[in-house]
Amino acid sequence: MPAISKNALKKISAEVRSWRLYNRTGQDLIDVARDINPIVRGWMQYYGKFYRSAMYSLLARINAYLMRWIRKKYKRLRAKGKAFRCWRGIVQRFPRMFAHWVWVPSVPSVW
Repeated sequence: MPAISKNALKKISAEVRSWRLYNRTGQDLIDVARDINPIVRGWMQYYGKFYRSAMYSLLARINAYLMRWIRKKYKRLRAKGKAFRCWRGIVQRFPRMFAHWVWVPSVPSVW
């Protein structure tokens, strides 16, 4: 079954790392979403057409980077438990803020 190739996954992962989300603490979450949503939505439409579960690890990694951004931006959320509760609240209130939350709304256990 056609799915995303390992080379394409590596290139996309490098692209996500090049965004350096952890350094965008001057932006709001909405601004970050506005920047990355068109790109992620395109990847989801192109590579996730037939075998979307092959992309789940990449999308979960984007969530981990976003969680790291939240913990770095807000001092009171540096503890993992507080950050995780904040994350759940954001996902419940704004379930479509990020395009990839339709497929992977949770944060991976290691972040």
